[in-house]
Amino acid sequence: MCGIVGYVGERQAAPILLDGLGKLEYRGYDSAGIAVYDGEKIRMKKAKGRLKVLSELTHDGEIFPGQTGIGHTRWATHGEPSDVNAHPHFNADNSIVVVHNGIIENYLKLKKKLKEKGYEFVSDTDTEVIAHLLDHYYRGNPLQAIIKIMHRMEGSYALGIMFRDHPEELYAVRKDSPLIVGHTKDGCIIASDVPAVLKYTRDVYFIENEEIVRMKQDSMEFFNVDEESMEKESTHIDWDVDAAEKGGYEHFMLKEMYEQPKAISDTFSPRLKGKEIVIEELGMSDEDILSVKKMMIVACGSAYHAGVTGKYVLEGMARIPVEVDLASEYRYRDPLIEEGTLIIIISQSGETADSLAALRDSRSRGAKVLGIVNVVGSSIAREADNVMYTWAGPEIAVATTKAYSCQLIALYLLAMKFAQVRGTVTDGELERYIEDLKRIPDQVEMLLNNKNRIQKFANRYLAARDVFFIGRGIDYAISLEGSLKLKEISYIHSEAYAAGELKHGTISLIEEGTLVAAVLTQEKLYKKMISNMVEVRTRGAFVLAVTNEGNGDVKRAADYVIYIPETNQYFTNSLAIIPLQLFGYYISVGKGCDVDKPRNLAKSVTVE
Repeated sequence: MCGIVGYVGERQAAPILLDGLGKLEYRGYDSAGIAVYDGEKIRMKKAKGRLKVLSELTHDGEIFPGQTGIGHTRWATHGEPSDVNAHPHFNADNSIVVVHNGIIENYLKLKKKLKEKGYEFVSDTDTEVIAHLLDHYYRGNPLQAIIKIMHRMEGSYALGIMFRDHPEELYAVRKDSPLIVGHTKDGCIIASDVPAVLKYTRDVYFIENEEIVRMKQDSMEFFNVDEESMEKESTHIDWDVDAAEKGGYEHFMLKEMYEQPKAISDTFSPRLKGKEIVIEELGMSDEDILSVKKMMIVACGSAYHAGVTGKYVLEGMARIPVEVDLASEYRYRDPLIEEGTLIIIISQSGETADSLAALRDSRSRGAKVLGIVNVVGSSIAREADNVMYTWAGPEIAVATTKAYSCQLIALYLLAMKFAQVRGTVTDGELERYIEDLKRIPDQVEMLLNNKNRIQKFANRYLAARDVFFIGRGIDYAISLEGSLKLKEISYIHSEAYAAGELKHGTISLIEEGTLVAAVLTQEKLYKKMISNMVEVRTRGAFVLAVTNEGNGDVKRAADYVIYIPETNQYFTNSLAIIPLQLFGYYISVGKGCDVDKPRNLAKSVTVE
C-alpha cells in the first residue's frame, strides 16, 4: 500500500519525485525517501513521518542534483516506521537501490540464505532482501539480474530500481502490485497511481504481471520474464489535473463530498437513454441477463457496504438471489459457483489485493466476472470479463465518499437494467425509478448545504467514547458505512448493528449518554425501528435519527432528527449517507485529527 515514483530525463529528478510522492501520500505516510544519481554516486535521503519532513530536509529536492531517481512513501508492513526502515534500500556498496510496494512472502527464507553468503542487513524490511538479492545476481546486465530475482521471490511487488553502473537507466517491475509508466515531454516517469503523473503526462502504460520496463531519457522498452521484447499500447487518462488538488477546500475529504452531485450525475447520465437503461460495457445480451440465476458481490471495506445495499436493491427490483462476501474471506471458503452465477467485484482503485485475488479465483472456476471500478485500466478492469466504471474522478482522501456514492449508483443502474429485461418492474415503475435517480444529485447538494446544523451537533460529541449505529434492511447497510466513516477518521470506537440484534447481547453496552445513530428510511420498518430506538433510549442512550421527510412519529423516540428528501425505498442510501459523512468529518476536524490521512490506514489496500 506504499507509493513509488521514478524519473529519468532532462530535468532535475528530486523535485519531480517529491511532487509525485505528494500525490501518492494517501497510499502510506509512515516515512518517505528518495535516491538520486548525482553524476558520481547515488545519494539517498530518508525520514520518518510525513512527506513534508523529507521535503524540508531536502529543500523540496533542490539540494539533490541529478536527473535519474526513485522515491517512496511508506505504509509499514515489515519493521516499524523509522529512518532505517524507510525506503529506498541499498545493497552493500550503494551501487543498487530499490523502492518497493508489496510484500515478499518468502523474504525470511531468502534473507537466511543471503546471510549465509555473508550479506549483512541493517533494516527489518523485506525490501532490503531485494537489494541484496539483486547484488548477488548482478553481473553487469541489470535486466538479467532482475529476471533472476523474479524467479526467486514469492508474493507481490512493484519495484523501481537504479544501478550506479547504468546511471541513465531506470527499471520498473511488477507482480500483483499496481504500476504505471509514461513518457513526459522531457523524459520517462513511473508511479503507483495516476494522480502522480497527471501533471506530466496523460498517456500511460499499465504494467502487467511479470513485466519489466527499461527507461531512458528518450526511450522505453518492455520485456517479459524470458527477456523477450514486447509491444504495449498506452491508455489515455481524461482526469482533470485540478481534480487531484484541494481547490481551496480545507481537506480533500470535504472537497470530495462536495463533488458527489457531479460524480453521481457523471456515473448515471451516459447510461440513461430516454426510458431505457443502456450499459454498453456490461457486454451482456438480454439472453445473457435472463440466464443469470444468481449474483455474488465481492468487495472490501466501503465497497462491501455498497454491495450489501446492492443485495437489497437487486433482489428487490430484479428478483435475483444475491450473496455478498468480504473478499478477504471469499477466496478461502471454497465458494460454490454454479452455472448462471455472475460475480461482481467492486473496488475504487481496481487494485485491492483481496478483491483481485477473488476475481482470479472466480475466473479459474469458470465464472463470468463484472468489475465495478473507478480507475480506468486498473488490474480489476483489465482482468474482469467486463467492467462498469464509476466516473468519480480521482479520490485522494483515505476515507471514501464520492467513490462509494458512485458505486451505489452503478448498482442501482445494474438492478434497473436486470429488472427491465427480466420483466420484474413495469414500464411505469422503471420510469419513476429513472426520475428518482435524476433527482439524487440535487438532493445530495441540498443535504450538503445543511452542513452547519450537522457540524453544530457533531461538536457536542467530540469526547464520545462509543457510538452505535443501528438499522434494518438497507438502513443496516447505511449504518455499516456511517459507522466506518466515523471510526476511521475520528478514532472513536463505533459499531453498526442490525437493530433486531440489539436484544441478543449488544444492548448491554448502552449506558447513560451513549450516542446511538438510528437510520430509518424504509417505511415498512418504521414501527420496528422506533421500538428499537425506544429500547436504547430507555436505557440512557441519546438517539440521533436519520429518516425521511414526513416521518413525524420518529420524534417521540429520538432526541435529534435529520431528515432526508423523499425518494424511493431503494435509493435512500445515497441520501442518508450524506449527513453521516458530514458527521464523521466534523467530529474528526473538531478533535484535530488528520482527516485525509488517518493513522495506520492507506487508501489503496494492495497487500493482503
